Amino acid sequence: MRIRLGLILGALLGCGSHLAADVLYSVTDLGTLGGGYAQANALNNTGQVTGASAISNSGPIHAFLYSNGQMIDLDTLGNFGSNGRSINDAGQVVGDAALTVGGPMRAFLYSNGQMINLGTLGGNNYSSAYGINNAGQVVGNASTPNGSIHAFLYSNGQFTDLNSRLGVFSILALAINDAGQITGIYGPNSHAFLYSSSNGQVTDLGSLGGTLTYGLSINNAGQVTGQSELPNADYHAFLYTDGQLRDLGTLGGERSVGEGLNSSGQVVGYSFINSSFTISHAFLYSGGQMYDLNDFIDPALRLTLYEASAINDHGQIAANGGNGHAYLLTPVPEPGTWALLGAALLGLGAWKAARQFV
Repeated sequence: MRIRLGLILGALLGCGSHLAADVLYSVTDLGTLGGGYAQANALNNTGQVTGASAISNSGPIHAFLYSNGQMIDLDTLGNFGSNGRSINDAGQVVGDAALTVGGPMRAFLYSNGQMINLGTLGGNNYSSAYGINNAGQVVGNASTPNGSIHAFLYSNGQFTDLNSRLGVFSILALAINDAGQITGIYGPNSHAFLYSSSNGQVTDLGSLGGTLTYGLSINNAGQVTGQSELPNADYHAFLYTDGQLRDLGTLGGERSVGEGLNSSGQVVGYSFINSSFTISHAFLYSGGQMYDLNDFIDPALRLTLYEASAINDHGQIAANGGNGHAYLLTPVPEPGTWALLGAALLGLGAWKAARQFV
C-alpha cells in the first residue's frame, strides 16, 4: 500500500501515466426506497446523504436519509412526493414536498423523525428549502402575499424575506454556512450573491464575462461555487475565493457546473464532455485542476458517474450514476491517510508527502 500511494501521488501530479489504474475511491451503492431510481443531492460530514428515490417502479418520489448503511424514507407532507435537498451534521434535512397531486410545494424541515411544514412568506402557492447549516438555519424561496417569489432565511421559527436585506429583487437563496453567510441568485442581472446575515453586508459575485451567475454551495470560509455565463454564452463552474471569481474550466466540453464545496476549497459537480450537451461526467476540482471522477473508481464496476453533488470535509463525495442510482464515494486509503493525498492535490508539500510513502 505504501508503494501504491506513492504511484498515485505521482500520477496526480503529472509524474505518472496510469491514473485510471489506481482506484482512489471505494463506491457504495445507496440503493433505493423500492423503485428503480435514486438521486443524491447533499452530504454531511458524518457521511449521511439526502436526496430522493422512487418508492416503487410506478410510485412517487420520496425524500430519503441514507445513514449507517440504510436508506430511510422521510415520507411526505401529503403523500404526493418529496425531495431532500440539504443536510447538516446533526442529520436534519430540508427540501420540499407536494401537498396535493400537482399542487403547491412546501418547504420542509425533517428533524427528530418528523417532517415539518415550514410554510411560506405569507403566500399560498409555494416554498422550497435548499440549504441548512449546523445551527438549523434554513434558506430557500417562497411565495409572498402578492404572488411573487422571494428568497428567505428561516431561523428560530421565523421567516425573513431577503428582498429587504439584499436591497434588490431576490430570486433564490441556495446555501448557507455556519457563519450565516448565504449565496444564491439575485438582482435584475441574475448574479450570484454573498450575504452575511450577521452584519447585512451584500457582495455581488459578478460573472465570468457573461450575464447569469448563480451560487450553489458555500463553505465556512465564505468560498462559493456554482456556474457563470461566459462572453460566448457557454457556462463554466466557478470558485469564488479571495474576492475573485475563478473559472474552473471543463472536462473537454463547453459547460460545467460546480455543485459542492468543502472546507479545503475542493469542488465537485459535472461537466459535459461533448458539444451537444448530452453526456456529462462527474468531476473533482482540486489543486487548480479538474479531474474526471470516473478515472478514480474501479473500472470493473462498469459504472459512469454523470454528476457529483456534494463533497464533505473528509473527502467523501455524493454522486449519481447513469444507471439511475445514487452513490457514496469514500477515499482509499482511509481518510486519515487521505489528508496527505488531499494536501498533494492542493499543491501543499507534494514532494514531502510522496517521500513519506515511497
